[in-house]
This record gives sequence, C-alpha cells and structure tokens, in this order.
Amino acid sequence: MFMGNILQFAYGFWRQESGQDLIEYTLLLAFVSLCSALLFTSAGSNVSKIWSTTNTTLSTAVIKAGS
Repeated sequence: MFMGNILQFAYGFWRQESGQDLIEYTLLLAFVSLCSALLFTSAGSNVSKIWSTTNTTLSTAVIKAGS
C-alpha cells in the first residue's frame, strides 16, 4: 500500500502543469530582453558613427563656407 501511494504521488507530480506557464513566459521574456539589449547596443554604435560623420561633414561645410 505504501509503494502505491508513492507511485500515485510521483505520477500526480509528473502530470501537474500548474507552474509550467510561468516558467515558459519567464524564459520568453528573458530571450526578448537579451535580443533587445543586443539590438540597442548595435544601434547605439551605428548612431554614434552617423553622428560623427555628420559632425565632420558640417565642420567641413563651415570651413568651406567661411573661405
């Protein structure tokens, strides 16, 4: 009888899915957060390059306009 209770408990524990959704949503949120961080990091680098190029172009235009 005792072994039957243990098996019944183990089977019920194995079939229980009450916390599964929370774990799945947490993993999905972590994945989206990491992807967003990588996207913004690379976008920040690109914006920095564009800003630098724009400043150089404007400085050259000011020098040529002043001549």
